[in-house]
Amino acid sequence: MTQPAKDKAAGPAQGQPQEGQAAAQPPKPAGQTAPGQTGPTQPRPAGVANPGAPAQPRPHQPGQPQPGGAIPRPGGPNQPGGPQQPKHPPGAQQRQPAGAAQPKRRHWLLLASFIACVILPAIVTALYLWLVAADQYASRVGFTVRQEEAASATDLLGGLSNLSNSSSSDTDILYEFIQSQKLVSEIDEELDLRTIWSRPEWDPVFAIDPEASIETLVDYWENMVKISYSAGLIEVEVRAFRPEDATAIAQLLLDKSSDVINELSAVAREDSISYAREELGEAVDRLKEARETVTRFRNENQLVDPQLDLQSQAGLLGNLQAQEAEQIIELDLLRDTAQSNDPRVAQAERRLEVIRTRIAAERQKLGFDSGGGVGTAFADLVGEYERLVVDREFAEQSYVSALAAYDSARGDAKRQNRYLAAYMQPTVAQTPQYPQRGVLLLVVTVFLFLAWSTVTLVAYSVKDRR
Repeated sequence: MTQPAKDKAAGPAQGQPQEGQAAAQPPKPAGQTAPGQTGPTQPRPAGVANPGAPAQPRPHQPGQPQPGGAIPRPGGPNQPGGPQQPKHPPGAQQRQPAGAAQPKRRHWLLLASFIACVILPAIVTALYLWLVAADQYASRVGFTVRQEEAASATDLLGGLSNLSNSSSSDTDILYEFIQSQKLVSEIDEELDLRTIWSRPEWDPVFAIDPEASIETLVDYWENMVKISYSAGLIEVEVRAFRPEDATAIAQLLLDKSSDVINELSAVAREDSISYAREELGEAVDRLKEARETVTRFRNENQLVDPQLDLQSQAGLLGNLQAQEAEQIIELDLLRDTAQSNDPRVAQAERRLEVIRTRIAAERQKLGFDSGGGVGTAFADLVGEYERLVVDREFAEQSYVSALAAYDSARGDAKRQNRYLAAYMQPTVAQTPQYPQRGVLLLVVTVFLFLAWSTVTLVAYSVKDRR
């Protein structure tokens, strides 16, 4: 059997390359045929692997010859001090080094989108801000609501009513009023805000339409009038395209705010006066009724003052009792010295009987007699009169307090105890502060870059999922 036939029988079938075998074989020497073909064969040099059989590595021992019959020598290939040879298996194709990266179509599209979505809009914004947008001047004004604290006459006299006092809610009301449509309408009627804020006709962003509706004007007012509120202090910044316009708007805003506080104070004072007037009227009616009741009682009972009548009746009763005692003594003396049929004795007894009868009548009249009847009338009259007197005195005190409260309310109405105090008058600007071009350009650029980055990342993510 020839050498090619043995290689064919021992190796795999022809046309099936083994793992690790190069796909392309180097050109064979002249006169050599492929395995399995007839023809003259030549002996294979030692160290060349059989193309049809896998190479079997053998461990190398020091001092033994390398496969192929070569003995390593110092300074030879792959030895210290010798030339280095590439570590590739025999017959394998070597990879060529990668060349320089070239930009592709997607790279140019990404750069074009960045220029179109970020660079160009930023340039347009910068040109608009520095070439088209008009300068804006700011005028500032600051104020707060003050109240004059003073003790009222009702507090001194211990009255029943109390005047209303202002609180921090006045400043809250004023804060909301400055942002209201009512204030915008009133200032627009006096200063024509649409004309003031539409002076740069070539500025479509920062200027307002001269024919804008009141709702649009109110929205624009919120952009041009900035309010800061802290610890009861209100500071307002008004912007306009001319410094005198900004100052005029701020001054009129201050005047309108002062009018609102005055109206609130007037309403509070009117409420206090009306309440005090109602109390005074009720006190007067109560006092009239009490006095009329006392007068009617006196007329019905024919008494001016039951207390005085009681004292006089008590004095009369005491006098009668003294006369009774004297008459008893005189009668006892007559009985000792005179005869029983002496007319003087009969006369003394008659006098004593009359005195006792009168004493009994007076006691019954005062109510000291427990026999009832008309004897209890005077005591009831005294009790009823005392009740009427107490009611009259209470009505008089109420009348005095109500009158003092009414006078105090009228005095407070003449004196302004709640007013708007401006701690900073409207200023006149000399240098435009708005629009803040650098800040606006930075904000627009950053926003455009973030939007472009987000869209790009989403697009690449969708592309990678396909």
